[in-house]
Parts: sequence; C-alpha cells; structure tokens
Amino acid sequence: MVLPACYDINLSNPSRIWQTDNVLKNELPILAFQIGFVVLISRIFFFIYRPLHLPRILSQLSVGFLLTPPLIGRYTEVFTFIFPVAGVLNVEVLSHIGIIYYAFLSGLEMNLSVILHVKKKAGSIAIAGIVFPMVMGPLLYKLHRTSYDKGDEILVEESSLNAYVLWTLVLTVTGFPVIAHSLSELKLLYTGLGEAALTASMVSDTYAWLLFTLFVPFSINGIGAIYSVLSTIIFVIICIFVVRPIIVNVIDRKTERDEWDDNKLIFVVMGLLVCSQITDILGTHAVVGAFVYGLILPHGKFADKVVSISDDFGTGILAPLFFSGTGMRLMVSTIFYQDNWFATLIIILLLCSIKILGTMFAAFFFGMRTRDSFALGLILNTKGAIALIMLNIAWDRSILSVPTYVVLSSSVLLMTIVVSPIINAIYKPRKRFEQNKLKTIQKLRNDAELRILACVHNTRQATGITSLIELFNATRLSPLHVFALHLVELTGRAAALVAAHMEKPSGQPGAQNLTQSQVEQEGINSTFEAFGEAYDAIRVHTLNVVSAFETIHEDIYNSANEKRTSLIIIPFHKQLSSEGALETTSVVYRDINMNVMQSAPCSVGIFVDRDIGSLSKENFCIRMIFVGGPDDREAIAVAWRMAGHPGINLSVVRMLLFDDAAAVDTSIHVEAQGILSAVMDNEKQKELDDEYVNSFRLTAVNNDDSITYSEIDVHSGEDIPKILNEIDSYGCDLYIVGQGNCRNSQVLSDMLEWCDCSELGVIGDILASNNSGSRSSVLVVQQYGYGGMVLGKQFNNANSNEEGRKTLVVKSE
Repeated sequence: MVLPACYDINLSNPSRIWQTDNVLKNELPILAFQIGFVVLISRIFFFIYRPLHLPRILSQLSVGFLLTPPLIGRYTEVFTFIFPVAGVLNVEVLSHIGIIYYAFLSGLEMNLSVILHVKKKAGSIAIAGIVFPMVMGPLLYKLHRTSYDKGDEILVEESSLNAYVLWTLVLTVTGFPVIAHSLSELKLLYTGLGEAALTASMVSDTYAWLLFTLFVPFSINGIGAIYSVLSTIIFVIICIFVVRPIIVNVIDRKTERDEWDDNKLIFVVMGLLVCSQITDILGTHAVVGAFVYGLILPHGKFADKVVSISDDFGTGILAPLFFSGTGMRLMVSTIFYQDNWFATLIIILLLCSIKILGTMFAAFFFGMRTRDSFALGLILNTKGAIALIMLNIAWDRSILSVPTYVVLSSSVLLMTIVVSPIINAIYKPRKRFEQNKLKTIQKLRNDAELRILACVHNTRQATGITSLIELFNATRLSPLHVFALHLVELTGRAAALVAAHMEKPSGQPGAQNLTQSQVEQEGINSTFEAFGEAYDAIRVHTLNVVSAFETIHEDIYNSANEKRTSLIIIPFHKQLSSEGALETTSVVYRDINMNVMQSAPCSVGIFVDRDIGSLSKENFCIRMIFVGGPDDREAIAVAWRMAGHPGINLSVVRMLLFDDAAAVDTSIHVEAQGILSAVMDNEKQKELDDEYVNSFRLTAVNNDDSITYSEIDVHSGEDIPKILNEIDSYGCDLYIVGQGNCRNSQVLSDMLEWCDCSELGVIGDILASNNSGSRSSVLVVQQYGYGGMVLGKQFNNANSNEEGRKTLVVKSE
C-alpha cells in the first residue's frame, strides 16, 4: 500500500491571498528550473529517438525514467536538487493543468463526421481490438496474481475488482494522436494500411474515452459511482445538444468577422477549466470535461487559431511535466528483483499480443493479408495519454499494487516503443522501389489505363493541371485514372491536421470557419470532381497529404507506388502574375520538386503553367523539342499520346548536335537505378534515340496530317538559345521537353551550370525564363529508370534559391 504524501507548508502572510513563502523569491525560481530541465532533456531525447521514428511522448517519459532509482534517482542529492520537496506541489498542479489541456486538444482534433460515418471495416476492426482484450484481460490478470501468490504473503492488491477494471481498460485503449504522428514519420499515412489504421484508431480512441467515463469512476468509488456516471452522461448530453449550438453560433459569427484576439481567446481557456471542474466535482475526472469541451467546439479556422496560439505552451511545456512525472513511476527494473521474473516477462508479452490478435482476426475477416493485418494490429496497440492517465489514477488511488503497476506500465511502454521499428522493418518505406516498365509513358501499352498522380498546392494549380491532363486524350480504349494530391504543410499537431483533412470540409458547420488549407481543399476537390464528371473515360480521386514539406516527397513516392502510377505531375514553383511574368510562389515548392525528381518511383513532369486553362483545345499547338536521351524519349511519348486528342497539332523539332555541340562530357558518371543495369555510352543513347524517333516518324507522322517532324543542326552552345527563340517566334501553346538526364553532352552540361532553375534542364529553363519572352506553357519530363535527377556539379549554382537559402534535398536510402 502506497501512503499518501503530506506537504508541510509554512504560512508567512496569513492575512493575504498568498499564504506561503515569497512566491517570486522561493517558488518561481524552483518551478522555472524544473520546467526548463524537463523541456530541455525531453528535446534531447526527442532528437535521439528521431531516427527510430519513436513518438514524442516517449521522449517525455524518458525524462522521468532517467530520474528513477536505477539511474539518477540513486543519487539523492541530485534528485532533490532537481525536484526539491518544496517544489513538488507546484509541479503537480502545472502537470495536471497540462494534461487537462492535452485532453482538450485531443477532443478538438477528433473529426466527429468521420467517427459517425465510419465504414463497416474500420468500425469492426476497432471494436474487435477492444472486445478481445476485455475478454482476455481477466485471464491474464488471474495469471499475474497466481505468479505472485506466495501463500500467506500478499504481494498484489487484496481487492481484484477495481484493479481488473483498470487493468482491462488500459489494454483496450488506443492513442490516436500518437498513431497519427508515427504513421506520418513512417510515411505510411496515405497508404491503404495507414488510412485503415488512422480511421480505426480514431474510432477506438473515441470508445476509449467513453469507457473511461463509464468505468473509471467505479474503480475509484465502487458501486456509488453510478451517480457520478449518470450525472456525467447528463452533462455530456447538455454540452452536445444545448451548449454546442450556442457556442458554434457565437464562434462562427466572430470568426466570420475576424474578431478573435488574445483577450477573447482567454474565455475559451476559461470554458475549458469550467468543464474540467464540473466533471471533477461530478466524480469522473477533470480530463473528461476537457475532452468533451474540445469535442463540442467548432473545428476548422477557429480550432487552428486556438492550437497555433497555445499548442507550444500547452503540449510543449505543461504536458511534458505530466508525462515526465509518469516516467518517474516506471520502475521496470523491479521486475528482475523477483524470483518469478521470467513468468512476469511472459505475461508482459501476452499483454502486448492480445490486441494484435483481436485486430488480426477482424482484419482476416475482411480479406487483409497476414502482413498487413499484423501491422494494423501492431499500430492499433500503440498507447497514448489516456492509458497513462489511467495508470496515474491507479497509482494515486492505490488501486494497483507495485507489482501489478510495474507489469502493466511495462507492457504499455513496450507496446508503444516497438511499433515504429517493427513497422519500419516490415515495410521498409524508404527502400527504393521495385523496377517496373509500366512506370513510364514510353513503355505503356496504347490500350492500357494511364495512371497519373497530380500534386497541387492550391486551386489555381489544380485548374492548370486539369487542363494539361485533358490533353492526354482519354478514351474508352485508353482511359485515365487521376489521383490528385493536395499537399498541406504540417505545422502543428499531426493528429489535428490529419483529422481536419480526413473528410471534405463542406461537412463541417460554418463555411467561414474553414482554415486556409481547407478552403483550398474544397476548391481543389470541386475542380477535380468537375473534371472527372465531364469525361466518361476519366476517373478522379482526390487525396490530402498532410506532412512536413522537408519529407513530403516520400509521401508522394509511397502514393505513386501504391497507386501504380506512370507519371507524377508537379507544379512549377513560379506562377504567372498579372503582368505576364513568372513570379515565385514559394521557394519551398522548388525543394519539393527537386526531391521528387531525385528518386521518384515513376516518370515525373514539372508543369510551368502560363494560363493554359484559358486556351481552347481547338487548334491547340504542342511543340516537342528533342535533343536526345531517355528524358527526351519519354517527352516525345507524352507528346505522341496527346497528339491523338482532336484539335491538337503536334510539331516535333529534333536538334542534331555537330562539331563542338557533339562533344561528349566524360565527367558525368550516372549510376543506373532503373531499367538498365549500367550507364549507356553516348553511342548507345544515339542508337536508342534514332530507333524511337524513326518509329515515331513511321507510325505517327506518315499517318496523321496534324503531326509534323523537322530537324535543326546545332554546332555550338550559342546556337541553342537562338534556335529556341526562332522556334518560339512561330508561336505555340505548350512545349514538351526532356529534363536532360543521360544526354552526355559537354555543351549542355556547361550551360546547365548557369541555369536559374536546373530542375527544368537547359531547354526547359530557357523556355520558362522571363527573358525568353515566351508566353507558352512548358512541361518538363523526366523518365523513370535512370536514377532520377543527378545532383552533381551542374547544381553548384542552382542549389541556392531566391532568398539565398540552400535548398533541402532529402535523399532516399
């Protein structure tokens, strides 16, 4: 039995409001030091764990675990210096405020529409992951008590009912915020497995809060808790059906008028504390009121504002105090002090496996593969804040004995630690993708479905890219399947942003309450849906990718690989201004484009849009500039496919290199990563170029009057800009060019060093330059199978963007 702690407080000013010692002199410095210590050490652990993709909550638990007796805690002087007895009470108060705010954010990030309209598969998997632990929990608890049975010596709790309730509840819960963060780190969030796990975890987390509300009071107050539960249910009903409509109406009106400021947001925090106090008085727990309050507040723009203003303080400073305090109670080493430590380890492993088995059973029923069902069970076994809150209640109320607490807390810790490393080992998300000839346009059969992954940041880009995709001549014989990715930057809590983008924002109350990204999402959805409805041979699916821009290219890789696309279309980082010049939208977009081109699992096209959507598709002129190399062959394949569209005229111009322009660049050594196993020499490339161009001329030019072919001789590097200017003088609506990989030309390599946008290649950079005077859109194509865009000497001048900042290029392992 753990005795309650008593604090001896001296009253220095009994007639005043502060009845303790001088707060500014004695209390505040200690509290500031403790907060600084916890935050600093948790950040250090976070960077240590980051390569393993472990959730942030583990770094915060590690701070407390570091202070346990086997480690720093064995040195009493050091421990009391960091956490003196005089400062424990203040830390406890702040830590509980932190966990209340954490629960509030958990409710705020829940998407009720997704939960209420959950599909049968996700709901069944979530329920199976709850029911199976509830059935097996008593058996494992009985086994645990038997292993500690020493005759007359009582090592575990005398009353097993309350302990069984909390034991079982801890095994059933799932941490949705932790899962969202882990899937985002593993780049599995937008795969089929990630979508199933995310929806099931949100449903499971909602059930966990419901079970917490219904059963935790009984584990604390026994049968008398029936009144607490009933009164709490009445409180929740009043909040949802009475308070919520009033709050939503007021908040939506103020949001529409943009009247929110820090003073008005104080009332939001006051409401949080009021609801927490009410459920605490009712006998449930303060976190229940905080969660319900977050659940009834309107999502979207208002929630985004609340999170952006207070997230750093609430979850970055206050919540770590609570989790570090929980970590101090993780006496894992005491397991090995017992004679039956081996049996205890077996019980811990069994506790970790029962939710996995339940999930696998339900997943098998829906036809999932063994590997996917095991991974899904492992992911849903991840624990979060609610499990730790239950453990803290069990410890503070002495519901669990020390052996039971150690076994249960160790299993929770193990469940959360092993998920990311095992999933990463099973799926290897960052491993290079399997080679497949269908991942290029050139090798795709004419009667095969063309799958395109279109990436956009805003509605304007969506309009331009849909106009481009329209040119691909979708027919019943050769249909198009377009996957539109709306790329959203992850700037705050992963779970909050992911939940906000799990469904179309139109389902949320108050259109004026949408965030900027949700407004763009709605416009993008409308643009692509209208595009799909206009053509029978085109299918369109819109997806939202919420990730850090530094690694969002990996989400694009995984989406393209899972959807088996042949082409990724990404927007150029500049857009057309009202004056007719290309102006930078965001330099970060350029970093994303360069990262995508470096290791994409299929062919890639960068689209420079000069208002192509305003042009009529009748008498639409496309000009393809062919120099040589795999990228140019892929570009001519794209142009060839577009040429079948009624009303399009295609002109292919081949530049033949002679004299100085034909000199081979022997310094380029590109390691082949695709279809070919070694670097093709210059003669082999020419042979392939001639073979493909001759096939194009024989099949297309001779049989279609709308397709023309011509050749121009190039003798030096100075001829190239002049020829391009001459070609542009004839006018066209769209240029299609290759990026230039494997051309092996010394002249072009030298010119690439001075390009402003090297990701476009020499020809593309000249055509997209404002100095060229061209008013035509440009599609720059890179063929899959040749190792991607090479970041060699040609990028020495190109790696600095307009703001003087180095571009971030993240290379796949």
